[in-house]
Amino acid sequence: MHLTKIALVLEYDGTRFHGFQLQPNGPTVQGELEQAVARFTGERVRVMCASRTDAGVHAAGQVASFRAAAAYPAATYVGALNHFLPEDVSVLGAYEVAAGFSVQTAARQREYEYLVLNRTTSSPLLRYRAHVVPQSLDMAAMAAAAAALVGEHDFASFAGPLAPKGADTRKRIDAFTVVRSGDVVVLRVWGNAFLHQQVRRMAGCLVQVGLGKMTAKDVEGLLERPRRGTAQPTLPARGLCLQAIRYEGFPPAKAQAAA
Repeated sequence: MHLTKIALVLEYDGTRFHGFQLQPNGPTVQGELEQAVARFTGERVRVMCASRTDAGVHAAGQVASFRAAAAYPAATYVGALNHFLPEDVSVLGAYEVAAGFSVQTAARQREYEYLVLNRTTSSPLLRYRAHVVPQSLDMAAMAAAAAALVGEHDFASFAGPLAPKGADTRKRIDAFTVVRSGDVVVLRVWGNAFLHQQVRRMAGCLVQVGLGKMTAKDVEGLLERPRRGTAQPTLPARGLCLQAIRYEGFPPAKAQAAA
């Protein structure tokens, strides 16, 4: 039987999900996708993702893949799966890829964004998208601390409890920016890969710096003396969004233009 490998670009609101990966005790993005594929094709498939987002984390550019025997053109999956998916998950694009293409290991760069609402009142519109910090934040100090995280380092101090023991904790941060837009502070980070809770713990440290409770030197110390899980606090999941996964040659230019 010939199986076709399909790669999907996804957007989802992670608020009600127990993360991307299948869980025995609640709904997941993977579960919704596998159910949608089964309802469309009649096949039970296993969907793999490029980055396992935690419970409550959102995505604007997650990438996932599965193998199917159905001989549908890849573009057909966009409308078909969206018909069966709930409103908080959407397929933005679908592409046929080589059998050996791995959405996880072929990824060259991952981009995450963390939103901080910096005002004394909450926002009904951002209640599931941003972490509220009512105190004044020192943007220059936060930017300096973010710059200290750029480069290849041992990020063990920023690893969460689900990071596998014995896993390589050396990761590369390509850029880390801190930009204010009105009352919203946008922390945006690009890197080759991230540990469990790494972005939320880095964001937590930057907020502490902005509040004057830590310095850029303190952040550097967490890199120079890596001790697993010592970076605190871990900011809430709702402020985090996986913005994009970048590859060489994916999505294919012709397919992207037609999608």
